[in-house]
Amino acid sequence: MSETVEIYFPQIADIYQAAKTIAQVAEETPLQQSIRYSKAYGANILLKREDLHRVRSYKIRGAYNKISSLSQKQLDNGVVCASAGNHAQGVAFACSHLQVKGTIYMPVVTPKQKIDQTNMFGGEWVDVVLEGDTFDDSKKAAELFCEQKGKTFVHPFDDEKTIEGQATVGLEILQQSTEPIDYVFVAVGGGGLASGLCGTFQALSPNIKIIGVEPEGAPSMLESIEKGKLVELENIDKFIDGAAVQKVGSLTYPICKEYLHKMVTVPEGKVCQTILDLYNRDAIVVEPAGALTIAALDYFKDEIRGKNVVCVVSGSNNDITRTAEIKERALLYAQLKHYFIVRFPQRPGALKEFVVDILGPNDDITHFEYSKKSSRENAPAIVGVELKSPDDLAPLIQRMKDNNFYGDYLNNKPDLFQYLV
Repeated sequence: MSETVEIYFPQIADIYQAAKTIAQVAEETPLQQSIRYSKAYGANILLKREDLHRVRSYKIRGAYNKISSLSQKQLDNGVVCASAGNHAQGVAFACSHLQVKGTIYMPVVTPKQKIDQTNMFGGEWVDVVLEGDTFDDSKKAAELFCEQKGKTFVHPFDDEKTIEGQATVGLEILQQSTEPIDYVFVAVGGGGLASGLCGTFQALSPNIKIIGVEPEGAPSMLESIEKGKLVELENIDKFIDGAAVQKVGSLTYPICKEYLHKMVTVPEGKVCQTILDLYNRDAIVVEPAGALTIAALDYFKDEIRGKNVVCVVSGSNNDITRTAEIKERALLYAQLKHYFIVRFPQRPGALKEFVVDILGPNDDITHFEYSKKSSRENAPAIVGVELKSPDDLAPLIQRMKDNNFYGDYLNNKPDLFQYLV
């Protein structure tokens, strides 16, 4: 007879204990009504502002709870973590506060702002090591370092104490809400926060429907749930770095599979538009992972009408140097930014003709690369055009074809398009 494998599930007593542990470093974050989104969806939309922690994400909860649970010997030996940024800052802060030596592995592509913040919070107590292109690459290097040096690995999501720390978000939501909550939307990277919320709500408010939200380019939890087993994705889009992992946790997967109401994915471009809307219209700065839950509301607009809905805004560690890419991805998703190979006749006045006769009255050239390299009749240029409406695309292409300017459309050619965006 085979042995029954006991599956971990966060217990409410441990979650309450975690709340006491982290109270000294993690202040209660606000649960704020969004007037704009409430009006837009005909619902009571509440934002759980985890972006307002001193480390600007909820990760301080799990990191501090985990490190605080270690033995004195483990603390003396030091800790190691791998992170795309937010967990790193939580661990760095905990190390400095508890005076524990930490080594933090981060992907080489981590935004500089997150690296600087990690060093600032950790000070003399942490060393930052940049390793690999993804979180998973960094994690492998960190685990090898742990084995070699006899240190303790502080996992960003697949650890009982980490999960119990993140679960305290749910306690605060229930304590702060004046009315029963119907839905809670939560971003899913490795699944630590979602698993923690499952533990809290199953014990205290089991009727709450938890919606997990992943980036469309990194659907590791969704694919695992659909296939009924842990799946490791070969390639992921790393843009939403706070929620882009190739493989979710062995502890978190069965919890999410059993207790999440639904798992959905959101295109990166839609997330980018949400980031811009939050900044321009609400003066809220969020990172891509922090906007995931709000971006998902469109897919549930009929289901949530008249309901009390919480969106966990998970973090605000955004690098201002990414603004141009965020705007570009938002325009591409909205089908307002298009790239073409335009074949210009090799004669004076061809560019003027293109601008006057081919472009529409509201079309704007935002990208232009051209060099005359031969005496051929037509010479190609790469031209980026921003439109006022997606409906303007077909007429533009037709005018280019009718006047022999059309060469090719690049938006749907990923091998070429990646060099432009």
